[in-house]
Amino acid sequence: MDRLLKTFLPSYVRRGALTLITASGERIVCGDGSGEPVVARLTTTAAQRHLVLDPEMALGEIYMDGTLKLEQGSIADLLAVVLDQPYAVPKWARLQWWARYIVRHWQQFNSQRRSQRNVAHHYDLSGELYELFLDSDKQYSCAYFERPDATLEEAQLAKKRHLSAKLLVQPGHRVLDIGCGWGGLGLYLAEIADARVTGVTLSKEQLAVARARAQQKNLTRAATFLAKDYREVPGPFDRIVSVGMFEHVGVDFYDTFFKHCAEVLADDGVMVLHSIGRPEGPGITNPWIAKYIFPGGYIPALSEVFPAIERAGLLVSDVEILRLHYAETLKAWRERFLARREEAARLYDERFVRMWEFYLAASEMAFRKQNLMNFQIQITKRQDVVPFTRDYIGREESRLRNAESPKGPKLQLAGG
Repeated sequence: MDRLLKTFLPSYVRRGALTLITASGERIVCGDGSGEPVVARLTTTAAQRHLVLDPEMALGEIYMDGTLKLEQGSIADLLAVVLDQPYAVPKWARLQWWARYIVRHWQQFNSQRRSQRNVAHHYDLSGELYELFLDSDKQYSCAYFERPDATLEEAQLAKKRHLSAKLLVQPGHRVLDIGCGWGGLGLYLAEIADARVTGVTLSKEQLAVARARAQQKNLTRAATFLAKDYREVPGPFDRIVSVGMFEHVGVDFYDTFFKHCAEVLADDGVMVLHSIGRPEGPGITNPWIAKYIFPGGYIPALSEVFPAIERAGLLVSDVEILRLHYAETLKAWRERFLARREEAARLYDERFVRMWEFYLAASEMAFRKQNLMNFQIQITKRQDVVPFTRDYIGREESRLRNAESPKGPKLQLAGG
């Protein structure tokens, strides 16, 4: 196995400064020497064999199991090197990639029953876990950093404001929030924009928190949260928003998703879809992520999303690409999580902590090094629903910002 690693690893790791110490003690030096050096050690021949035979699955598993140790640098530093290479997948692992691509439709076949199970796997973990690293509003999606030194709380509030501005919500509008999470965006729209919000989620934990928060804010009449699959929600709605949920739909259900949105969206309605996206065309979900973090999940390519929107008879009125915003969001989550890792270990165990650290670090570096991004697609049924130019977004954000202040003036949106 030492010989195989010595042959293949340097051909993959061409940038950076990585030293891998094998189980027998041999040192394999890779890269061009640039950047901070990273030294990792394999403690067993089994871990070494696993890494050679299935690197995409193995790297996370051997770190979780403690058979991959970092002697210099962190797992985030190691992943920064690994994910910054010319080839996204090592040459010797390309056949595995193609095999996984062939079966991706089966893995993402997210029927209602399977969707419920997949959601429970991740989102029904202890609420205390998410409190360790999320902002106070429990926003579990890409924040919007209006300036580089913004705090996580400021950036998550800016995200809600930015989405709300694109929705052009008027007082009394019926808003559907697909994948409402812990209710933060829905409550913002109800409280700040005077909307009537229906939020849907498949997570029992999130549903309970969202309902409790609505009650605490005396917004139960304005914000209703339901345990419903998006396919079961009747309309009509003046506005539809979905943030961080589309990654769980699955490629075979894109037509179903957009056709249902078209059915329940009013003729003069506006929809905004916020999702992680891949820029290089259709691909696969990393097998480690699919097994341990997001079963059934998939990051869509824009080339997979736009045809489904077109087939549903909907019009794309605006597209915005958020490039490094999620890298900065994930960095903040990772740092917060590590600052409280002992509490996470008490909730679960050390193996879980390493799993979660790997997940946050790998996700961050995928955005920072491999060009993953978030997209926000604004969708309508008619050409004349939103203004001609994008400067209305800034105006609406300013008005929303004023309305967020306890002493701010009553919100009056454009056209109201």
